[in-house]
Amino acid sequence: MKRNLLNYQYEELVEQFGILGLERYRVDQVYDWVFKKKVFDFSAMTNLSKEHRRLLSENFDVLIPKLLDMQVSAIDKTTKFLWELSDGKTIESVLLFHPDRVTACISTQVGCPVKCVFCATGQSGYDRNLSAGEIVAQVLAMELHRKVNIGNIVFMGMGEPLLNYEEVVKSVRILHNPKGKGISMRRITISTVGIPEKIVQLAHDLPEVKLAISLHAPTNYKRDQLVPLNKKYSVEEIIHAVKEYQRITKNRVTFEYVLIREFNDFADDAEKLAELLRGIGAYVNLIPINPVQSTGSIILERPQHWALERFKEILEKHNVECEIRREKGTDIDAACGQLRRRHLLNAGKVERKV
Repeated sequence: MKRNLLNYQYEELVEQFGILGLERYRVDQVYDWVFKKKVFDFSAMTNLSKEHRRLLSENFDVLIPKLLDMQVSAIDKTTKFLWELSDGKTIESVLLFHPDRVTACISTQVGCPVKCVFCATGQSGYDRNLSAGEIVAQVLAMELHRKVNIGNIVFMGMGEPLLNYEEVVKSVRILHNPKGKGISMRRITISTVGIPEKIVQLAHDLPEVKLAISLHAPTNYKRDQLVPLNKKYSVEEIIHAVKEYQRITKNRVTFEYVLIREFNDFADDAEKLAELLRGIGAYVNLIPINPVQSTGSIILERPQHWALERFKEILEKHNVECEIRREKGTDIDAACGQLRRRHLLNAGKVERKV
């Protein structure tokens, strides 16, 4: 049975190639074709002998997802991809263009089991974890289709990365390897709703990778209503884990805070958030909520502009560094999960809520 070459770290491939009688430098040659030239067919790797190409073709595949849909923003070039995996499951990825860099926002699960009330991904259900190779392949596929060089990666697409911990860590190491993509660890961010024990483990396994916490509320009462997993891992447990993470890594931590009108955008919320983050090297991204159909009792509307500014001013008064995130891709289905959900609705694979 063929194996996905992208599921292997470099040294693992050296071992696998050795079993086939291939020298170490053959891995370098294949890596150059796959990661630099975006050639995924062994028969086209012309600096390998015909016998070696045949041998690799019989034992490995380089599985790149099939492009089902691609939306490109006319405003800022933000590009949203819908991919089909080898088993027919679908996932999303996003390319974000900045003046000095291109960032890939990639998925780690098919769907998401966390089911945050404001996230379209959770509304379409959860199927399975992605393999390390399926995570890595998103980066290669985006570079292929948009002819770009991705220099930054955020694990902030579909799924909760820390619930697929081993494959996420493996994919980071594959993407970091200088013989492959060679992306600096400090240009990789893992975003999580907060799995305390995995946050601490991440500090030991990948201390240079950046951490972002999707917090969205400063109290358990409000966060319970937004993030169901908070009933298992409280705000206090997450903050304790973040402090331990910082003790080990000395890294500043980003906190994502989706603002919802007249729910978590009050002055009191800002005061409590500032108190919660006291003593933490923190940076807060304030995110006006993306329009998405509500699945609960909370009315998911964007805050008024003055409420956003008030929230920011209160945090800054308490010396909490923050910014109101400038939106990208507002003219396309840029919010995570929207493109996939529309595809599944059209295929009749998820229930249409009225």
